[in-house]
Order: sequence, then structure tokens, then C-alpha cells
Amino acid sequence: MSRRWTGLLMTVAVLIVALLVTVTVARRHHLEVRDDFRRYILLSTFGFYAGGVLDVRVSHFRVDPGTEENMFGLSLDKTMSDSMNPYLDSHQDKCILTEPVAVQSNGPIVFFKMDLKQNVVHVSCSKDWQNIHLYKDRSGVPALRSKRQSFAQASDSKMVYMQRRRRAVYHVPESNDFAPAVETADVATVCSKLTLPLEVKKDDMFKYYSFNFAIYVATKNEEGLYNLYFHSCPNYSPNSLYELNFNVDIEENNSGNYLSAGEMPLPALYFMMSVLFFLSGLFWVFILRKSKHPLFKIHYLMGVLVFLKSLSLMFHAINYHFIEVQGEHVEAWAILYYITHLLKGAVLIITIVLIGTGWTFIKHILADKDKKLFMIVIPLQVLANVAEIIIAESDEGDKEYSTWRDIFMLVDLLCCGAILFPVVWSIRHLQEAAGTDGKAAINLRKLKLFRQFYIMIVCYIYFTRIIVILLKITVAFQYAWLDEMFKEMATYVFFVLTGYKFRPVSQHPYFSVHGEDLDDEDDDGEVIFTQSGLSDGISKITNRSQPSSTIASGATLVESHEEERENLISKRESSHEYD
Repeated sequence: MSRRWTGLLMTVAVLIVALLVTVTVARRHHLEVRDDFRRYILLSTFGFYAGGVLDVRVSHFRVDPGTEENMFGLSLDKTMSDSMNPYLDSHQDKCILTEPVAVQSNGPIVFFKMDLKQNVVHVSCSKDWQNIHLYKDRSGVPALRSKRQSFAQASDSKMVYMQRRRRAVYHVPESNDFAPAVETADVATVCSKLTLPLEVKKDDMFKYYSFNFAIYVATKNEEGLYNLYFHSCPNYSPNSLYELNFNVDIEENNSGNYLSAGEMPLPALYFMMSVLFFLSGLFWVFILRKSKHPLFKIHYLMGVLVFLKSLSLMFHAINYHFIEVQGEHVEAWAILYYITHLLKGAVLIITIVLIGTGWTFIKHILADKDKKLFMIVIPLQVLANVAEIIIAESDEGDKEYSTWRDIFMLVDLLCCGAILFPVVWSIRHLQEAAGTDGKAAINLRKLKLFRQFYIMIVCYIYFTRIIVILLKITVAFQYAWLDEMFKEMATYVFFVLTGYKFRPVSQHPYFSVHGEDLDDEDDDGEVIFTQSGLSDGISKITNRSQPSSTIASGATLVESHEEERENLISKRESSHEYD
């Protein structure tokens, strides 16, 4: 069985390598939209600090002859958190570009409307967007960045404009000069007169349009989470849908750092968590080597899981480091991360299911129901990890992105629900065995242990799948890394508690003999002790017909051999199949 699953994981790893050969994740996006009928497409979401630059180029936008009157364009809005977009929530049935931008009251937003007849792009801003630092392309931004930052350090944004010579700008000049909205009471009116050139190329059948622009985040007031959308107004009509075909290239950076504001701490976070898991793994190995109590195979599997988690986090940190400095990852490190991430996910599910079924702790042979559960859970977990990898390797604007995201959420929830079944089965089995096999005290203590393990799993799933998501959409954009930190810390706490509860020790607190249990068992003439925290071992037998002096001087201890004891346990539990 192990060879079969090893072969499956290796096959999936090869597929991942093949996927990464053709797809790369980066903060330099290249998206090709082909035969798309969506109303709007999320092109990018990025958190900018002061000094950040957004460079966008739309190219090869194909238009059928006679359809130049249709409305197409981009919208760029700024929010402070990764919550639902307020504009799209209020425009599910109508195109946002058809309304005047001045009426928008949900926050700063800029429209880029393509005029396919006049071959220009009209730029209009809402009244909440105080200053727009718009360039014809990115070539004019670097020379002004240091100058702008030096001005910003000495004064606020209004003083910057006072130091410039005042002039009314109604279009972006060909010389790439800076073209802000002038200092006026009606900023939106001035911004609405800005235009960008729209390049046109023709062939025998279609027209192809291209334009580009760059936006510079000059001051602290302009910081935020920028969301860039492409809108196709004809597709809001249910009777006639327009087929979209275009390319878009986007580059985003924060003063040379290609990570979003909420992602900047992630490389250091992943590295520190990797070191923490590695040291914990070493401590677990030390415990196993020094232990004088019975060790089971599951103990070694738990150690392998911790080291796989450490390697996965290490490669994840390296992957993010290259994205930070280059804008795209190095495929070799990305492949290593995805392989270890896949293996870690599979081993985690296997470990939880094995512990939940009581393998080696309660029984040493997996029942048919347990094997069937593995046949269901492991493929689901592999599919969930593959979906997560495809999501990470895809742009937000891809048609398949939302599909794979939904698949991942559904399969992940199915896996989380499935791993609870073996624990429930074990609890039910122990409840039945507690009243039938004469060892109620031991079975009740095991029952208490597995009930607490069940609660641990539920809390872990609830926190990492629900609480973390709620945290992500509520915190400010620059603190988006907190959801990853709490997720990794919750995983670490879950690993530590699981290792503590199922460690190889004697006199385990969950199997300690209570006074009331001793009294009950003394009535039957037999007291059950435990050799380790997870197995029953030594029996102390007293004969009430003997004199009290004999009982005090030499109560006989019968210690069964480990292998014989395990056989007895297996035979006993084989008679109690799970319902």
C-alpha cells in the first residue's frame, strides 16, 4: 500500500514539474485573455507603499469590424483591506463604466475608458482621488521618484504642488512629462480631461488596439490596496455577448521590492517558522532516542512530518525571496517547495487518520473501513494540494483561476470532514468496549484522549479555514501577512499538542488510575495499570482469600510480554468491528 501511494505522489510531483515549466508566478504579470465572455476580469490586486509604481500595458485588444461603439476599459480603485470590492457589489447588473465617475462615493477610483472611434483613452477620477500621478509609460517615473520622495520628506503633498509651476494639463504629453491633476476645487473635472493615446493596427479581418500607462504612489495618503479590473460593458447584456481577446502586462513594485505591502514580512516569517519546526523536530528525535518506553511506527512518522513541514517552509521562504528581488520566482526553488508541500500535506492527512483510527495505540491492524477511508482521503488531499499549486501559479485574471479556487475550497472541506470520521469511529468503539471486555477503566481513559484529539482537530480546522480568512479580509492591507502568521502558529500548536498527547511515556496523565477506578476494580479482584501512556501493560492481581499479611508482603505482579499483549489486544478488538 505504501509503494502504491509513493508512486502516486511521485506521479503528481512530475505533473507539477511539467506545470512549472510553462507557467511562472511573479509580480510581473503577463495575462493572455482568449475567447472570454466575462463581464469584468480582476487583473491585479497589490498593496502599495509610498514610492510604489504600477505599470500597465494592454495590447492586441481585438475588435470586430462595426463594433467600435461598444464600451471597454479599466477601473483602478483603492481600498484599505482585502474585503469585498464596494464598486462591484453595487454593479452586478450594470457596467460601472457607463456611469459618471463623479457619482461614485465608495472611495477613490479611476476609469480608463477606451474610445475606439477617436483612438484615445479617457481618464476620469472620482472626487476621493485627490492627486493622480499618471505617466504615459514607466520610462518617466524613475527620474522623478527620488525627487518626489525628497520633496515628500520635507513637506506634504500640497506643498509639493506649490513648489511646482502651476499649469493646466488636459492630456498626457508625448514627452513623458509628469501629468498630475492640477490643484483645483474640482479635481474630478480636471482629471476627466486627461487622455492617453490608443495605438491601432489593422489586418484583413480585425483591428488591434494597445495603450499603456504608469501610476506613481507619491505620498503616504496614496498608500493602499490597488485593485485593477477590466470591464466589458457589452457582456452585461443577456442577449448578445462579446468575445474578449487581448493581452495585458503588469509590473508592480514598492521602491524596488516586488512584493505587495502585505507580503513583505513573509520571507522572514517563513524562514523563522522553518527554523522553529526544525528545532522541534530535533527535540522530537531526542525524545525518541532517550525514551525507555515502547516506540511505535507512528512516532517516527510524526517526526518525518515535522521535518517535511520545515523543508516546505524553507523553500517557500526562498521562493518569496526571489520574487521580492526579481519580480518572479526561480523554477528550481519553486519546484522543491511544491514537492515538499505536496508530501507534507499527504503525510499530515495520513498521520491524523492513523492516529484517529488508533493504529498502534489501540490496534495494530487496519480494518477494511480504515483502508477504504485512506483510498478516499489521500486522493482528495492530493487533489486539494494540486489545486492550491495551480492557484498559486495562475494569474487572478485567468478563467480557470476561480474554478480551481472553488475546487480547492470544496475538496479541502471534504478532507477536513473525512479525517474526523476515524476519530469518531474510535470513540464509538471504545465506548462499546468499555462495557463489554472487562477493562472499562483503560478504555475510558483512551476514550478521553481521543475525544480531546477530536476537539483539537475541529479547533485546528475551524481556525485555519475560517478565522484566518476572516482575519485576512478585515485587517488593513499592510497587515495581510498576519493571516499567514496565525495559520502557521496554529499548525505549530497543533503539532506540539499532538506530540505531547501521544508521546512515548509511562504514567501518561490520560491513563492515570483514579481512586474510584481502583475501588471498582478491587471489587473484581483485579487492578489494571499501564506501562505507557498509550498501551495497557501490567496487571496486579490480588487474592482476597489470602491472609492480609501475605497480601502486604508479596503481591504477585504478572508482566506480559509485549508481543503477546499486542496479540491479545488485536484479537480482542478484531471482535469489535466499527459500525
